[in-house]
Amino acid sequence: MKFYGRNQEVERLTQLDNQSSKTSVFTLLVGRRRTGKTTLVKHTFANKSLLYLFVSNKSESLLCREWQQIIEHTLGVHLYGNANKIADLLREVMIFSRQQQITLMIDEFQRLYEINPSIMSDIQHVWDSEKDQAHIHLIACGSVYSMMVKIFRDKKEPLFGRATAELKLLPFSTDLLKDILSDYNPHYSSEDLLTLYMLSGGVAKYVELLLDAGAYTHENIIDAVCQTGSTFLTEGIELLVGEFGKRYQIYFSIMQLIANGLTTQSQIDSIIGVNTGRYLATLEEEYTLIRKVRPMYAKPNSQGVKYALHDNFLMFWFRFIESNRSLIEMEKYDLLKEIIHNGYSQFSGLILERYFRQKYSELPRVTEVGNWWDKHGENEIDLIAVERLDKRCVVAEIKRNPDKIDLQTVENKFAVLRPHFRGYTIQFQSLSLTDM
Repeated sequence: MKFYGRNQEVERLTQLDNQSSKTSVFTLLVGRRRTGKTTLVKHTFANKSLLYLFVSNKSESLLCREWQQIIEHTLGVHLYGNANKIADLLREVMIFSRQQQITLMIDEFQRLYEINPSIMSDIQHVWDSEKDQAHIHLIACGSVYSMMVKIFRDKKEPLFGRATAELKLLPFSTDLLKDILSDYNPHYSSEDLLTLYMLSGGVAKYVELLLDAGAYTHENIIDAVCQTGSTFLTEGIELLVGEFGKRYQIYFSIMQLIANGLTTQSQIDSIIGVNTGRYLATLEEEYTLIRKVRPMYAKPNSQGVKYALHDNFLMFWFRFIESNRSLIEMEKYDLLKEIIHNGYSQFSGLILERYFRQKYSELPRVTEVGNWWDKHGENEIDLIAVERLDKRCVVAEIKRNPDKIDLQTVENKFAVLRPHFRGYTIQFQSLSLTDM
């Protein structure tokens, strides 16, 4: 798949790189795995020599041996001796950059903290002592957002305040996803688009895997998932087990329950049989895999809290793949496909709501997007999109089938929220597959 979008990110990285010809620049680049962070950097600097170093799960000394060879080959220099510390290699590179500007990307930077937290203190010391004379653009790229935030924003951490700029790479926007799909399937249907959004959530790697395999219709996308050797069958495990370690089973159970519609802690506790509060907090605060969802304009300490998975793909994976692991092990892919088709209509309805909430959040004048339900968890309004500066508000019901939408009922539900919108122009809308 060719490179799509990311114009603002490319422009910003280029600006920072140009700045590093005069003074050292430390850029923090974060985003979910598979969003295309590495691809973005390599595309941006395709016409120059990029020093790319990847943090694999090795000891610091073994990693240094590997990196030293890459540094010598990329820069065409010979480093004396065998370094055993990451900071020593960084010092050599920064000294070399006094004569020649260097763009250095360290991928999965947060793993350095896991290898040895003291590495961060060593890097801080080298950076502070060498940056004024060096001409280097150091790009610290990380996929565990909470860990990267801890490393660079926690006042107790050595690298606090060292980042010159921070870029957060998000999945593709809904408009860009449509443009990409139309390149492969000019006559795509709304169902095709919804299925692609359901599986990928706009995550670049998933979009690439599907479209490059010729899976750009509803049926072909489901077929691509349900076949021998499909990356999508094992992707959830590969993404998460390495992060959770031995505790992964209880986290998997919680996420699977949320994906299947059990979204309150009381529902989750009743099935798992323990108080899951600390596990939910860890999934939300440390791994940023789930989020608390409250009705719009509810008080911060209100009891109507629900949990949702951030990620479309993981929602799908826990709903249909992980819960049917035995079928995959028996290679009964036709039965798996049948289960997905049987549950598709209901599940894709939830994804359609996500699609429109994202779509409206991307509009330039919208300041707030969410949904609402009453204290009993009923009488839900699917979408409220607020343009605070223009005093406008869209209130919408979202269903796959527009014939099932009753806007009068939506207006009746909205009456409770009217006091929040005095002086606003309210537009009630029905949104369905045909409006994608």
